[in-house]
Amino acid sequence: MALFIALWVMNSSSDVKQAVSGYFHNPRGYTGATKTAGAAPASRDTMARLQEQIEEALRGAPEFERIRRNVVLSMTAEGLRIEMVESQSGMFFVNGSPTPTEAGKLLLRMLAAEIGRMPNGVVIEGHTDSHPFRNATPVAAYGNWDLSTERANAARRLLCAYGLRAEQVMEVRGFAERRPMDAADPGGVRNRRISLVVQFTLAVEASP
Repeated sequence: MALFIALWVMNSSSDVKQAVSGYFHNPRGYTGATKTAGAAPASRDTMARLQEQIEEALRGAPEFERIRRNVVLSMTAEGLRIEMVESQSGMFFVNGSPTPTEAGKLLLRMLAAEIGRMPNGVVIEGHTDSHPFRNATPVAAYGNWDLSTERANAARRLLCAYGLRAEQVMEVRGFAERRPMDAADPGGVRNRRISLVVQFTLAVEASP
């Protein structure tokens, strides 16, 4: 069987060979993803340029000095991760609410303008600290799972309103307190955040 597969690949088109090669290099990245016409998956160099563009846009923002310490960019195995880290008073979302602040809307507008030019998929995550939300229990009342998920979805709606294409959104995740940014201080305010991951893989094409 292996011999027949090898012979088939050898006689296939370059697109098939590239797809097979890509699958074995990164099976997860090729699952469910289709190519956009004329586009190619972003390399680390491309992502690095995107990071520079976002940082430049931030520096030009009127509120840059106030928000710059609350925006953290890093390159990961999945892609470019952009963290919108909250402050004690509520930098990007009203405390205890999925309602974005003006600073949150401004930052999401800038991010949508830059990321919306790319063919890559985006994952949107919501995170909270470990403090129970208004004494909610796991089975009663509104809690951290609800808040993290609703904030991520609120960010998705604004990003799409500001220029992110709907097909770029690959997942909207709410993690509550399960993935802290500061594991040494699970109740710390820096664990409250929205994370955008611009994936190396392409977005799924929109249906015609």
